[in-house]
Amino acid sequence: MPFIGNQPALSYTSFAKQDFTTSATTSYTLDNPVTNANELALFINFVRQEPTTAYTASGTSLTLTSATSASDDMYCVYLGKAVQTVNPPNGSVGISQLTATGTKDATTFLRGDNTFAVAGGTNTPAFSVYLSSNQTIPVTTETTIAFDTEHLDTDSCFDTGTYRFTPTVAGYYNFTLSARGSGVSHTLALMIKLNGSTTYYLYDTVENSTYTRQGSRIIYLNGTSDYVEAKIYKSTSTYDLLSGSTSATFFTGYKILT
Repeated sequence: MPFIGNQPALSYTSFAKQDFTTSATTSYTLDNPVTNANELALFINFVRQEPTTAYTASGTSLTLTSATSASDDMYCVYLGKAVQTVNPPNGSVGISQLTATGTKDATTFLRGDNTFAVAGGTNTPAFSVYLSSNQTIPVTTETTIAFDTEHLDTDSCFDTGTYRFTPTVAGYYNFTLSARGSGVSHTLALMIKLNGSTTYYLYDTVENSTYTRQGSRIIYLNGTSDYVEAKIYKSTSTYDLLSGSTSATFFTGYKILT
């Protein structure tokens, strides 16, 4: 439809607000000049005051009928001064206005529960651990892999006594678990376990005597109590996981999203 007059170049407006440091006085200075008291909405202790009766204003001078005290809370809203901006004012846009695009910015992604996951950053906490000596794995027992030596542990979140990673920051973590063993045949299960109950499986069938098998999983941890540990299960025939800082038996993890 036609537009009469000058079309606004900017999209959003919000009224300017000024907070005052009060004292036992009737005189205050305004940040913005006004013509009269009607151009201000003045609040003292969250009660709106009547213009010209409770206060007068001219230019940058604000004069109260009764003096305030240092304990009073006083602020004004400039009714005659609308601040224009190309961006909406803070707090004026809700999540429903953002779901159409699905992203907040180039590195922030909207999850299905309408919360944001942020990519990038330092990707910490992060860790990388390995075995200091060979570990014998028994038959038909879900066994924790005893990763007791660290290559890396940025936030001291991996416990080499319990072999658990308990991060201090909530987010999605990428984990990689690798196992190299000898004297192995038949079926094994390589897994990452969350809180001792939820299992993320990496199954394999091994036919040769020495092997390396690995896999990765992305798991969400709450940053307070969630922990993960590496587990392995062998159906028949005990065998050794091989140790060493350059061996293929290792466990790594790092934060990818918060």
